[in-house]
Amino acid sequence: MTDILAVPATGSARGDAPAPASPATPAQTPAPAPSATPAPVSPAAPENPESPGVLKSPETLETLKTSETSETSRPARLAGLARFGRRVRLGRLARRAPAVVLLAATWEVLPRTGAVDPVFVPPLSEVLRAWYDLLLGGQLLEHFQASLVRSLTGFGLAVVLAVPLGLAIGWYRPVADFLSPVLEIFRNTSAVALLPVFILILGLGEPSKIVFVFYACSWPVLLNTVSGVRAVEPLLVKSARSLGLGPLSLFRKVILPAAVPTIFTGIRLAGASSILVLLFAEMVGAKAGLGYLVQDAQFSFRIPDMYAGIITISALGLLFNLLLLAVERRFSTWRTT
Repeated sequence: MTDILAVPATGSARGDAPAPASPATPAQTPAPAPSATPAPVSPAAPENPESPGVLKSPETLETLKTSETSETSRPARLAGLARFGRRVRLGRLARRAPAVVLLAATWEVLPRTGAVDPVFVPPLSEVLRAWYDLLLGGQLLEHFQASLVRSLTGFGLAVVLAVPLGLAIGWYRPVADFLSPVLEIFRNTSAVALLPVFILILGLGEPSKIVFVFYACSWPVLLNTVSGVRAVEPLLVKSARSLGLGPLSLFRKVILPAAVPTIFTGIRLAGASSILVLLFAEMVGAKAGLGYLVQDAQFSFRIPDMYAGIITISALGLLFNLLLLAVERRFSTWRTT
């Protein structure tokens, strides 16, 4: 029996004829290597593609041309985007301006043609002249500043307090069950009905007007915040939980960003309410403010001054809304529409 792991036998062992022996050759002694010390080799300098003595491959040339073109074209692209943005804004203004121009022309023409009584509806040019006189006299600025401070203070307090409360009510069921009965009672109570209560408790000074504005602005912010939190897509919540997000991370990264558009809808509604209800409060008891200006001009039969105050109120509301829209775009940059 032969062993398969044995080393294969040589030719003589297999029975083959032995290989003829080669004639003996005298042993040769190798020559000693030269003892010369090699010269030190200096490290090769890095190849600079910008040096004129280095040949550049076609790929290197193409890369350099592309980088130079991108660097030189970046200011051009930015300028092109700026021009495009200006064209878009001008086009939007051109589409919206005709309605305002038509309203102004109608206001100017109808009193002068006798279609309406110019005593009660003076032409727009007279109203603008009265507005300019009030501005130069300092009265308009005084009333505008008083109304702006009251409106912003009450509105700011409403946002600061109503948004966290709405988030808690919309996200935590125990908080909603505890506060819902009380909130339903006050939500259906008009702010105008509570104004005498505020005046009796806080007096005719600034606190009663600020609290009045705060109460009226809280409900749009609170209700829209609760609605925004509860309207978040359940699939988003399930997906976030399946990825291992904890309650705090889920609320911060999913719930709050998804509720931002609805929250800002309530904030914009509250901004409009802050001006409207403040005018009512200033007409009831105040010595300064746009509402006081309109009522005082009416009682004194200074009709152009009255319309000047109304135009100022409209401009204030428009500027307030534009500011809130800009803030909403800043906090909703993830939205594509």
